[in-house]
Amino acid sequence: MTINCQGNLIDLSKPKILGILNVTPDSFFDGGTLHEENDILNRVNTMLQEGADFIDIGGYSSRPDATDISTEEEKNRVIPVIKLLKKEIPDILISIDTFRSEVAKAALNEGTSLVNDISAGSLDTEMMKTVAAFQVPYIMMHMKGIPQTMKQLCHYDNITKEVNFYFSQKIAQARALGINDIIVDPGFGFAKDIDQNFELLNNLELLRFLEVPVLAGISRKSMIYKTLNTSAKEALNGTTALHMIALQKGASLLRVHDVKPAKECIELFEKLRKFQNK
Repeated sequence: MTINCQGNLIDLSKPKILGILNVTPDSFFDGGTLHEENDILNRVNTMLQEGADFIDIGGYSSRPDATDISTEEEKNRVIPVIKLLKKEIPDILISIDTFRSEVAKAALNEGTSLVNDISAGSLDTEMMKTVAAFQVPYIMMHMKGIPQTMKQLCHYDNITKEVNFYFSQKIAQARALGINDIIVDPGFGFAKDIDQNFELLNNLELLRFLEVPVLAGISRKSMIYKTLNTSAKEALNGTTALHMIALQKGASLLRVHDVKPAKECIELFEKLRKFQNK
């Protein structure tokens, strides 16, 4: 299974890594830590050296109850960073993490290779049209409501069936518009309580019938640190444990804060898979 990123064919038969670069003041784990150009470049170069395949840049915090910001503010956060990275590291593959088509279009015009949309087009009807026009891969995530309301929207009769049905509809919509490369993200933590997150992870292989790559965004989330009665800062070990489960259940991409441990997890998974396939 491959995706086309501006002429670069990325083979997902071996899982790939999106390194998270939050240029926000209020993201749940690393908000407000990157201010200067040198800090950003050092962080990105470290992630690339450790094995990140993409750098996923976000300027809008989507944690529960996060402060809403304007489209202009979001662009002002992310576009200078994209310009900086494309200037200093021309061959970098950047993913823009946004649900707004205007932000996505501005980022794509600066050379971004992929769009990561937490709403799968639900919060901006122009998003899928924008992605189709630029012919880049599209990560569509499952959620309900908006970040400010999603904690109240955790009712499901059967979460796995509902997530699968949601994606089947969204994929059909995207295909009809001409989007070729689609990746689905079940949206751990988005309008889901802790038990629902684990149920969805346990059933992750059931997303395979969609016949598109699956991304797991588990890194340091509350499903880990609340279960372990700790904090996001202490959740790396739990993250790595669940990354291995996600890989075993078919995830093709991991979206992570900590690239080196995720890369090591993938290498060990690949070693094990050689013997499973004999």
